Amino acid sequence: MIDFTDPAFVADPYQGLKSLREIGKPVWHEQMQVFLAARHSDANDVFRNKSLGRIFKDKSPEFEWDTFNWLHSDSILDSEPPKHTRLRSLVAKAFNRNKIEGMRPAVERITSQLLDDIDAKVKSGENFDLIADYAEPLPVKIIADLLGFPESEEHLLRPWSQAIVKMYEVNPSEQYQIEAKQAAGEFAEYVRKLAEHRKTNPGQDLITDLAMVEENGEKLNSHELVATCVLLLNAGHEASVNAFGNGMVAVLQRPDQAALLRNNPRAVTETALEEFMRFDAPLHLFERTATVDTEVGGVEIAKGQKIAALIGSANRDGEVFINPDEMDLTRDPNPHIGFGAGIHFCLGAPLARLEMGVSLPALWEKYPDMELASEPIRRPTFVLRGYESVAISACVG
Repeated sequence: MIDFTDPAFVADPYQGLKSLREIGKPVWHEQMQVFLAARHSDANDVFRNKSLGRIFKDKSPEFEWDTFNWLHSDSILDSEPPKHTRLRSLVAKAFNRNKIEGMRPAVERITSQLLDDIDAKVKSGENFDLIADYAEPLPVKIIADLLGFPESEEHLLRPWSQAIVKMYEVNPSEQYQIEAKQAAGEFAEYVRKLAEHRKTNPGQDLITDLAMVEENGEKLNSHELVATCVLLLNAGHEASVNAFGNGMVAVLQRPDQAALLRNNPRAVTETALEEFMRFDAPLHLFERTATVDTEVGGVEIAKGQKIAALIGSANRDGEVFINPDEMDLTRDPNPHIGFGAGIHFCLGAPLARLEMGVSLPALWEKYPDMELASEPIRRPTFVLRGYESVAISACVG
């Protein structure tokens, strides 16, 4: 059975995931105590099956993990109806499509600023880091702007987020656990203070909207508001950073695909960003728990047992995608499940698409002849798959 911590598997999981799909049904992973749904149909069912719940189990001892626990149990991602229905309805009322589309000028402004900073490096003969200089700061700055975080304190957010999401990996180390507990406490307290201030000093930001939003007499309580803001940053930028980085590296390693973006990036942007989400998925595993005895892909899942959708595997399923192991920036249709499905379809997907839809063509128009300057450095994680550093060489436009 696959070892999800094996560095060789983490570096390239796709052959191993293919072997799981070939079994033709979900399989039990003894080490993780979870069924693995590797086929597209089975993974999609994991997201949509109403007998499977996203049930967060508190970590113990509770006095050490208290904040980390409620940041998850009171979030949309880790709750189920009727709580999930109430939370999603309230958050969606504040974080709606008009609000997201209204972010376009900010996305364009921040993209332009980042490209100006990169241009200073390029003009001095330096390489730039696709992750640190572009893919990473853009969504962090966008969400910080959306929530109304002071620009001078943006540097706090990414380290907090990275510390928390490392707990989603298989068997996180003791050091990761220490860092996650500390980050959860500091992040929650920071957001709580901002939210309290906004209640008496409202602004034109999402924290203010979340504090004021009401539907059918329901409002977000203090924990739910803070958990929502933390989730928006953690989930809202991790996928964008990793999808952009993974996709760009794959493109730059394939001259035929690079030529499509080099010659006319705006013509293929819409399909390209969907292929970025499919080809080398930024999120690979999403667990759910059977609330009653149920069946997925012909396999009985007993009440209380877990099953995980293997998203990266599902997105390479030859039963659904033609030439699944080949990148095709013009692929259409592209029924990937990179943003999830069903009631847990990513609320931030429109924002992620907006960010990539602006930043991808802008980068290629600025540096059409850019190339990888060295071998990219991968993050040593499977669940959240991405790069730590991608050095790019470019000519002055």
